Amino acid sequence: MTVLDPIRVGLAGAGPWARIAHAPMLAAGPETTLAAVWSRNAMHSEELAQHFQIPVASTFDELLDLCDAVAFCVAPVAQPGLAVRAAQRGKPMLLEKPLALDLAGAEAVVAAIDRAGVGNVAVLTNRFAHPVRTFLAAAEQFDAFGARACFLSGAFSQGPFATSPWRKEHGALLDVGPHIFDLVDAAMGPVISVHAHGSSGELITTVLSHESGATSSVDICCTSPGTSKTELELFGAQGRLTLDARASDPAATMATLRADFAAACRGTWHAVNAARLLHVQRIIEAAARSLEARGSHQIVTRDG
Repeated sequence: MTVLDPIRVGLAGAGPWARIAHAPMLAAGPETTLAAVWSRNAMHSEELAQHFQIPVASTFDELLDLCDAVAFCVAPVAQPGLAVRAAQRGKPMLLEKPLALDLAGAEAVVAAIDRAGVGNVAVLTNRFAHPVRTFLAAAEQFDAFGARACFLSGAFSQGPFATSPWRKEHGALLDVGPHIFDLVDAAMGPVISVHAHGSSGELITTVLSHESGATSSVDICCTSPGTSKTELELFGAQGRLTLDARASDPAATMATLRADFAAACRGTWHAVNAARLLHVQRIIEAAARSLEARGSHQIVTRDG
């Protein structure tokens, strides 16, 4: 593999998101080419492979043999074990959110990546959108004392993800929580505690305390009819700073993600990575524990 060669990416997973997002993005190039696909559902693999005219790997290890790097589009219960194996084989990887179902799984992935020293990028899609990057750059210069944010959609009521088993079981907090918590944490500074209330099947409202002393509120719901919203508004002495993350160009966003992933495969460190997903998973874990205990919960790292 030289700098001028496209990265041959193997796709692990062939479900709706793989067909809608990962496969078209990786196949479009020029930085990458879609080399092969593998999934536990042979019919889905065959359908995707036929559409993109690529080989079907019979095992995950065979997929790794056929590629320079691997993109994951599998359920969070499966991603940790597969990602550890990919790291052991020295494969750079594109990782989905959430990194795992629990902190132990997420920590195992990050530890394996650190040991192997492989490049990796996380599919926190908003972070690759130009309006979001412009907003976060402005937020660095904005002295915010508070914020409000929301991620509202009807994805669990209708559409390709309405029948997703893991989404039905674990709810919006684990599915879309990574997206909105990542944005709020990036704009306002590290979250140190969470107070959450509501229902995982309906609306969850969280109040986040940040290391800076600021607070923010976040509403999450995936059973809300109407137009989807991903919004963030910062409050400060300078006034207000607002973001409508849905206003971005999806094609341009995915092109940026592909280019950034290819650069990471060649050795360029990327901030939106497995370690970032682990940090966000700690926020989600704290929110889940707060819902159970009906009280605030501190963010605890392995060292803390």
